[in-house]
Amino acid sequence: MNKNKIINDPVYGFVAIPSPLIFDLISHPYFQRLRFIRQLGVSDFVYPGAVHTRFHHALGAMHLMGRALESLRKKGIDIADTELEATQVAILLHDIGHGPLSHSLEETLLPGIPHESLSYLFMKALNKELNGALDLALKIFRNSYDRKFFHQLVSSQLDIDRLDYLKRDSFFTGVMEGTIGIDRIIAMLHVHDDKLAVEEKGIFSIESFLQARRLMYWQVYLHKTVVSVERMVVNIVRRAQYLALAEEKINGSEALLWFLKNKFSLSEFSHHPEALEIFGHLDDHDIWGSVKLWRNHPDAILSGLCNRLMQRDLFQIQLTTTPIKKSQIEEVRLEIHHSFGVLRNDATYLFSHGTVSNEAYVSGGQSINILMKNGQVLDIVMASDLPTIQAMSKIVKKNYLCWPKNLSLSNRH
Repeated sequence: MNKNKIINDPVYGFVAIPSPLIFDLISHPYFQRLRFIRQLGVSDFVYPGAVHTRFHHALGAMHLMGRALESLRKKGIDIADTELEATQVAILLHDIGHGPLSHSLEETLLPGIPHESLSYLFMKALNKELNGALDLALKIFRNSYDRKFFHQLVSSQLDIDRLDYLKRDSFFTGVMEGTIGIDRIIAMLHVHDDKLAVEEKGIFSIESFLQARRLMYWQVYLHKTVVSVERMVVNIVRRAQYLALAEEKINGSEALLWFLKNKFSLSEFSHHPEALEIFGHLDDHDIWGSVKLWRNHPDAILSGLCNRLMQRDLFQIQLTTTPIKKSQIEEVRLEIHHSFGVLRNDATYLFSHGTVSNEAYVSGGQSINILMKNGQVLDIVMASDLPTIQAMSKIVKKNYLCWPKNLSLSNRH
């Protein structure tokens, strides 16, 4: 079978599949599932073009990784063919553990289990199936390989994952503020003392990258309407879980019903291979198909939420830098209790409150290093003469409260 294929990507043009191993991984059902998980979850409620998938993103990240490693090779960095392939495999599979609607449902379907941990479990399962072909990729993914810059290319504050998703998300949403100079950033990458660094002449591209990341968070990822839709979806799944655990009749795919009725810790996941196999059948279609089914469910809360979502009758949302007062939360709860005739405890399904945060650059974490012309290595915050970079290194938090639009509240601000 000819495994020397090319894929036409709307962002980069022709993307070559670099090896038979990578062809086999892309062809595997675990990876093909990513075709049915949207990269931006429910962001298409705001940006209709945001319907690209984790499959697109993973292929794009693999392509960029190849370009980055070839660029480093030209600068004299010794990179073996086995290291190049393994790092491309690590970035290709870095999101394979994502569940339906990307980040939206991590807290409900799989509480306490980050998608990175599930990606690692999937990679281990694939490695066993492929007789150890992913040994080096697994070391790079979990940062146990002695050449640390490979892991930094997969996961850091300037990794290939972020380069692709910013470029791709900007392209598909049409939010031009997220545009970044990928070609120049890749050309400016270097390795110093086994750590990833950016040459000094690339500093402006890094400043632009951080600014683009900050803007994309507020304009796309944490857009107030996106937050509102996410909370509605979370509440729908929470209510479905409650009904399923109460042994109420509820329809849905086998995979979704299994996770509604079972809760696993990461350690239990590791010891129950059937859990990983069933999760490997779960995607966005399971959620949206169920939402359509549940529109006619006898439970008024579940059917009401599903009908609102399908008709885009979304929660009204208040997003503020000041804390949400307990009195406001209680007022919303009581008004829902009276207006909808639901129990006070059940009112929690019809509103939501919490915090979102924008971490454009975490100073003091795994820093973005700038390799100065004099050989000195500086954190981007110290190397940049822009005060905004230092400001961006502070985590910005906003508080939200959302509720059904037809509530009459006296204390709105």
